[in-house]
Amino acid sequence: MSGENTYYRLWKWSKYLMLSLWLSVAVSLSSCNEQAQGFGLPEGDVERGKTTYKSLSCNECHSIAGIEWEGGADTLKIELGGVSTKQKSYGELVTSVINPTHKIARRYMRKNTNETTNSGISKMRVYNEIMTVQELIDLVTFLQSQYKVKAPRTEYYPYLY
Repeated sequence: MSGENTYYRLWKWSKYLMLSLWLSVAVSLSSCNEQAQGFGLPEGDVERGKTTYKSLSCNECHSIAGIEWEGGADTLKIELGGVSTKQKSYGELVTSVINPTHKIARRYMRKNTNETTNSGISKMRVYNEIMTVQELIDLVTFLQSQYKVKAPRTEYYPYLY
């Protein structure tokens, strides 16, 4: 009988232990603050961003419609802006400026281009020590204004009842 009694006591305590565990998990999850949504910096100025784009000589390697190209004949022209089916988010543009090696398009990683090193590191100058935060905000606002999003073309199949 003592074996059954011991089993009953263990079962009783394990029930309370599980209940305590679930309650503590519920309290922990309900007391957590909601996470911040999205990434954003203060509003920037498009005209100041255009001035920053020119003053940092971005147009020696990057091309934007309406801004004079200043790159050499042997420099690969990396086009920015234009019509695209994919939206460039604010965070993606900030990352591209402050960490140019983070994401490099495959077409620029070919060995015959002079835009990356052999190890795939971008040759873009790192502007983190040169550019002010306000210049970064204005530059990203300017770059974002250069992209126009269009819906991708899709083929719809007829829906038959």
